[in-house]
Amino acid sequence: MVSASGAESRKVTINDVARSAGVSRQTVSRALNDKDEIDSDTKQRVLDAARALGYRPSRFARGLVRQDTMTIGLVIPDLLNPYFTEVAASALEAARTHGWHVVVYDTADRAEEELGTLQVISSQVDAVIGYFSCSDSELEAFTRGMPVVLIGREGRSTRFSSIRIDGRDGVHAAVAHLVAKGHTRIGMVDHQARAEPSIRHTWFTAAAAAHGIDGGMVVGADQTADGGGAALRELLTAHPDVTAVFTFNDIIAIGALREARRLGRSVPQDLAVVGFDGLQLGALMEPPLTSVALDTRQLGVLAIEQVARLLSDPRTLAVEDLVVHAELRLSGSA
Repeated sequence: MVSASGAESRKVTINDVARSAGVSRQTVSRALNDKDEIDSDTKQRVLDAARALGYRPSRFARGLVRQDTMTIGLVIPDLLNPYFTEVAASALEAARTHGWHVVVYDTADRAEEELGTLQVISSQVDAVIGYFSCSDSELEAFTRGMPVVLIGREGRSTRFSSIRIDGRDGVHAAVAHLVAKGHTRIGMVDHQARAEPSIRHTWFTAAAAAHGIDGGMVVGADQTADGGGAALRELLTAHPDVTAVFTFNDIIAIGALREARRLGRSVPQDLAVVGFDGLQLGALMEPPLTSVALDTRQLGVLAIEQVARLLSDPRTLAVEDLVVHAELRLSGSA
């Protein structure tokens, strides 16, 4: 068996994986290519051995692909959320200009699905872009040697490139707008899929503090319209004097708009609502949604273009840090 330290001193081969798993190299090949000819226990043993050794077959080395026929793995948390659909559409459009293929994977915003997806695609794609909640070390274990571009998150490892979302100024502008409209009781609906508050929560509380108002009226919500409606009820039950609400994303805001109508609250007269993302769907609401808006097309395009840069000069991995800024887009809901 080849030790982890030995794997670092030379390139791990398919024969090393076969010896470690106690199978033939043909079985390793079938397992890594997700063939049906072997049983699930053997396949899992091979995949575990490959991961432990840091083995990833090079599709370029095997001569199976050229750069103009690259396959990109795009990993997103929720295809039902229009935000991720818009980002995916822009990434596919940008990839077509390079003649690349994109395979989209939906992890259902679950950590176990995310790791399972990484395990499956690690030998099937040439680069990975997308949204990840797993640690940098877990990403490294599955994507060793291939370009990785994180969206909406900073990788602490210089092995990864990242496209950051900076909504600080946009959120501060949203709170300033609400204060100028006379609102001093402003609540927030954050996500509740993570144990820790979101960065958008941090931006909101900082903006509230800058205006000397209470930023502690915060509840969590599932990232769905129904979740937004339930969270608004919870917020108004706990704080009935709230006259404005900022939400983690537009889908939650749309649910809040719908629930406000059910509760007999007119928007924006009785309750102002501000979302985050700038989805095209928000413009179709009545009233149209005010949002701290991102250019979702820019996110997808930058992710693909960053892969192109990394392929031409991998040294950019350690220094490249792209940022997409969110800006307040005023409309009828606030």
